[in-house]
This record gives sequence, C-alpha cells and structure tokens, in this order.
Amino acid sequence: MLEGYAPGYAQDALSMMNTRTASDRAAFAQPLFSPDSRVLDLGCGQGSITKTLAPSCHVIGVDIHRPLLPTTSTVDYVNATAYALPFKTASIDVVFSHALFEHLTNPAAALAEIRRVLRPGGHLAISTSDWSRAKIRPRTANVDAALRGHYLLRRHHGGDPFSGRTIATKLAAAGFTNITERTRYREDLTYRALATYVESRLAAALAQQPLTKDHDQLTSAARSAWSWTKSPAIGDFHQCWQELTATR
Repeated sequence: MLEGYAPGYAQDALSMMNTRTASDRAAFAQPLFSPDSRVLDLGCGQGSITKTLAPSCHVIGVDIHRPLLPTTSTVDYVNATAYALPFKTASIDVVFSHALFEHLTNPAAALAEIRRVLRPGGHLAISTSDWSRAKIRPRTANVDAALRGHYLLRRHHGGDPFSGRTIATKLAAAGFTNITERTRYREDLTYRALATYVESRLAAALAQQPLTKDHDQLTSAARSAWSWTKSPAIGDFHQCWQELTATR
C-alpha cells in the first residue's frame, strides 16, 4: 500500500485548506506556546494556520509536498516527511499537527520521530478527523454507499479515515504522557459541497488508477455519489475532529 494524499491538490482541495486558521484549528494548542518557543507545524500545507500559529515563537512549517510551501514569508518552511524530520534530537519545544495523521500509513513511526525531536517536557498537539462520527444528515442509501467508497479510497492511499478513534491509544503507546482529548465538530463543507467533493475524488481515482480488486465497489460508489449530487435534499455535514495534547 502506497502512502498518498487522498484529497489531492485540485483547486477545491486547496481552497478548503486555506480556510483553516490558527484561531480556530489551533485554539486548543495555544496554552502550550511560550514566548520564544521553537514550534513545528507538521503537515502545514500552504501555511494558512502556520503564519499565525504562535506569533511570539519561532515557527517552522513542515510539509512533504514542496509546491505547497510558501516562497516568501516571515515563517520558515521546510520540505520534509513526518518520518524523517531534519531537526536535532530534543531541539523542538512544541509540535502541532492538524489534519495529517488520518493520511499516514505508519502513524507510530511518525509519533516516534516527533518524540525524538521534542525536548523532554515538550508538547505535542494533534487534531485528526474521525469520519465514523461525522454528522451527515440525511443519510440516504446513496450517501452511505458514496461514503463507503470515500473511506475505501482513503485506505487505498494508506490513510485511516477513522484516525480520531485510535489516536489517543497510539500516543500512549509511543510513550507520551499527560494525554488530554476532546471532540470538536466543525462544518468544514456544506452537505452539497461534500457530495461534490466525494464524487469528484471517486471519479478521478477511477480515471487514473489501474483496475483493482475494489474497482467494482469504487465504480458503484461513484454512481451513488453522482446521484447524491443530483438529489434535491438539503442537509448538514459536521466533521468530527479529535483534539489532543500530550507531553514528551
């Protein structure tokens, strides 16, 4: 299984990323930032959160996809993977990560690397989604079938669409302590926009990927997603996010 970024980098995905701000997505992490702390924003994307994450700190944005990283900014940006951070052992005060762990094939390896670069007593703040607890109404047969295809596509890319369910256990297994956890719901997309988003990802996957044992299921899910986009129903979508803090 190859690791990849299931949402892709089309304009709708980038626009969705750029609506995220530190005041909303990183509010739970703010008590961890002290003046002059060295802070990593891991999986920073285009830096919409990074640039206002901790104004009094030295913030470094890290992302594996080089073209996303800003070229001019007061923030330092580094092209790197979560599995091999280019920082010395015990050199970072806080690691923050939003919407990354649901895309990782090996979250345990990433947590071990985060723990390596954190100083003793340093802090980790993670926000990761859990699609199993997302509030999506109405849930018709087409919606459920489309979502099953969406989850399958996430797994094809090496991720875990239900990452939020197990992330606290993974933190403990990695040796982190003082783990706190809370659930937060956000309207990341409208119900209609979610339908369009899911349908476009399934259609693109079927057009680009070779036939697999799941091809028929993905094809059926894509048809259901198309029907979802054409339905007149108005609904609601609130994504479930697990927000956790922990100590090295």
